[in-house]
This record gives sequence, structure tokens and C-alpha cells, in this order.
Amino acid sequence: MFENQPKGLYALALANTGERFGYYTMIAVFALFLGENFGLSESLSGIIYGCFLGMVYFLPLVGGIMADRFGFGRMVTIGIIIMFLGYLLLSMPLGGSGIAMAGMFAALLLISFGTGLFKGNLQVMVGNLYDEARYASQRDSGFSIFYMAINIGALFAPTAAVKIMEWAQQSLGYSHADSYHFAFGVACLSLILSIAIYYSFRSTFRHVEGDKKKDAKAQGNTAVEQLSPEETRQRITALVLVFAVVVFFWMAFHQNGLSLTYFANQFTQKTAEGVHTMPFNVWNLVAIIFMVYALFSVFQSKTTKGRMVSCLVFAIACAFLGWQYQNATGTVEISAPIFQQFNPFYVVALTPVSMAIFGALAAKGKEPKAPRKIAYGMIVAAVAFCLMILASQGLPTPDEQKAAIEAGTAVYPASPYWLISVYLILTFGELLLSPMGISFVSKVAPPKYKGMMMGGWFVATAIGNLLVSVGGILWGGLSLTTVWLVFAGLCLLSAMFMFAMMKRLERVA
Repeated sequence: MFENQPKGLYALALANTGERFGYYTMIAVFALFLGENFGLSESLSGIIYGCFLGMVYFLPLVGGIMADRFGFGRMVTIGIIIMFLGYLLLSMPLGGSGIAMAGMFAALLLISFGTGLFKGNLQVMVGNLYDEARYASQRDSGFSIFYMAINIGALFAPTAAVKIMEWAQQSLGYSHADSYHFAFGVACLSLILSIAIYYSFRSTFRHVEGDKKKDAKAQGNTAVEQLSPEETRQRITALVLVFAVVVFFWMAFHQNGLSLTYFANQFTQKTAEGVHTMPFNVWNLVAIIFMVYALFSVFQSKTTKGRMVSCLVFAIACAFLGWQYQNATGTVEISAPIFQQFNPFYVVALTPVSMAIFGALAAKGKEPKAPRKIAYGMIVAAVAFCLMILASQGLPTPDEQKAAIEAGTAVYPASPYWLISVYLILTFGELLLSPMGISFVSKVAPPKYKGMMMGGWFVATAIGNLLVSVGGILWGGLSLTTVWLVFAGLCLLSAMFMFAMMKRLERVA
């Protein structure tokens, strides 16, 4: 799994892990913050949330165009600095006044623009590591590892957000609304860690930073891929078709921060008892991750010592979980943001499983190409929302439930395992679509448009994120079945379109 990978992959992945930890700490509580701090409705909060996500993923197009001219590494560094200033402003408890709201919007603009310079260009640098012939065959697995590292940061983010808020309230005496700013402050610290990692290990990837002066000197010694205008057109057309499809995946997937969080907040049981508390302890999830990787290492290690160490790690993780099981007593409160830890947990835990399956298929010459994986991912996402339809049977509309909550007569009948299962299915779809899509763009994009095309991937994500607000708009008088049916239907229609275009897409894959 980790063999024959360029050293720069791990440095860039860890730098991205730090940045993503801060981002997802913020995202875990942002929609709820808008309602509690400013008194905004779910619909208006959804629009702001969707627009912010849209900017975060649209601006990498601008960042990519700038990087094609000025270099990827330079844009990454500037992006981190701008993001830091945005998170710093957002972490200031200015209250709920108009000035505070203006400050929040200014912070969101800084975070969005900084992310636009950082995110896509870092991924282009990862892709450039695999332009060397000795690493070319490892491109898909490399992006799977990179994507896994992103989710390591995201795994701890919801717990960090909840715990830092509890600490601010209980130990420092801050109000619940003001405690949100401590969660945003975590992002500032994570960016300091990210830039430290980036510059500490820069020597392992400096050759792919895209310094135009150095590139110009090196062009005489380096073979550059030349494409005809027709080949360039075919590649860009294929990429645009993929971009059009993934819009609807991200529209559905990022309901995890909006309508699925609303469902957790308004309909899902608020407490867990006994062994049912175990999924909500992030360290139990970490132990499972160690078990998965140790088990794979037992079979993949080439030395007896390596296998023995893997067995020891597996045994320690099992013992820890057994101890946790024996001591799982009492009751814990289930906070709505905590459900967002399950998606990154599944990504990290299932990435080696996914790589092993596709590796076995590749050995037999049966591995599906990236476009087909993306289409399968859309179908899987539709299945996840069909499960939400089952979970919502017999439940009132959100407006009816909100009225009951305000009257103090509400009950919370939905088992938390519905959402835990839905995030598992969505993660299968994500693993089929997101790392494969990024790998596809890095492979297919014409060389002189790499930054722009990676930016195009994020523009598609941005449009999908803008459409996330549909979840907030639908959240009200409509039945929950109708809400989830919209997302399931759009994912299925997108998959059908993808299969219709498959021959054209696989021609350039």
C-alpha cells in the first residue's frame, strides 16, 4: 500500500492534514453557530453555509490560473497566510451585532480565497510527483493515501470542536454562543502546524512546486508531453463531462453539514447508554483504525519482525477496545456535530480495503477505470439517501418537530445508528468518486492547463456546494421523505448520464 510512493507525498499529505483539521473543526459547528449566534433560520443559515462552501471550492480555479503563471508552491504559502488571518478574525467573539456579522463575512472571504490558493495547487503538486515514470503506476493509490490523510484531520475535528466548546463553557464561563469562537480558534493553531510541516520537508517535493524560472531552465533537459489541438479538446471535454456529474454528488454528500446535521439535532436521540456510547468516543474509532492497518500489515509485511510488530499492535488495539467495552457504563450526551466524525473515520479505515480490492482487480486486468468508478459512486450515494427515507418513516415534518421542541413536548425517536449507517454508505461512494476523480484530472489534464483543470474540479465541487443550500430550503414544511428523495433521485440521474457518456470518457482515461 505504501510501497513505491514518492517521499514528497507524505509531506504534502501531512501538511494538508493540518489544514483540513482546522477547516473541518470549523465546519462541524458553523451551521449551528449561525442560528445560535445570529438567530438565523435554518433556511438562511443553509444559504450562507452553501455559499461559503461554494466559494471555498470555486476559488481554486482562480488559484490554479495564478499558479499556472506564478508557481504552485508560492500560491500554497500565500494561501496558508490568508487563511490564518480569516480564522483569526472568525475566532474573535464579537457578539451578534451587525458589526459582528460583517466581520464574519470578511473572515469567510479570507478563508475562501486562502483555501482557493492552497487546496487545488497542493493537489496538483501531488499529481506532479507521479509524472516520473517510476511512480506513474502508483498515481491512483497515491491519491487514495493523500485522501486518507485529509480525513485523519477531519476525524478528530468534530470531537475537538465539541470538547473545546465544553471547556470554554465549563472552565472559563463563556456562553454557549461565544464558545463557538474557541472552535474556530483551533483552525489558527492547525495552520501553524501545517506550514511548519510544509517547510520542514520541502526538500522532498520542491521540484514540483512549479517555479517558472527554474522550469524554463530545465525545459531543455526534460521531455514535455505535446498534445494536438484535437487531443487537447477531447481531454477537456471529458473533464467537463465529469465535472458536470460530480456537481450533484457534492450537493448530496455535503448535506452532512446541513440537513443531516439538522436531522441529528432535531430528530435523533440525544443520549446513549452503556455499550452504545462506544461509537461516540473518537479513541475507540482510532483503535479500530489501528486494528485494520495492523491486520493488513500482517499479510503484507516482508519480514518476520514486521509481522510480529503488526500482531502486537493489533493485540493492543483489541485489548483497548475490550477494556472500553467492559467499562462502558453510564450515559453520554450525543451532540449533533459529533456525527461528522464517522465519515472521515470510515475513509481512513476503509482506504486500505478499497486499495486492496482495486489492486486485486488490477492484477487480473479487471479494475474499472476512473469514470466508471465515479458512476458507481453516484449510485452508492443514492442508496444512502434511500436509507434516510427508511429512517424518516413516521416522523413529523421539520416545522412540526421544531414547534414541538419549542413547546417542550418533542421526542427524539431516531436511532443514531441510522446516521452512522448512512455515513458508512456515503463514504463508499466518496471513495469511489473523490480520490479517483482527482487522480483522473491530474492524469488527463493537458500539461499547460493542469492548474486550471484542477481548479475546474473544484468549481464543480463549488457549484455542488452552492446547491447544498437546497437542503436548507427544503427543510421545513415538506416531509422528510420528500427531502431525501430529491437527493437520491439526482444522484441516480447523474449516474445514468455518466454511463451514457462512458465510452467517450474511457477513451482518454
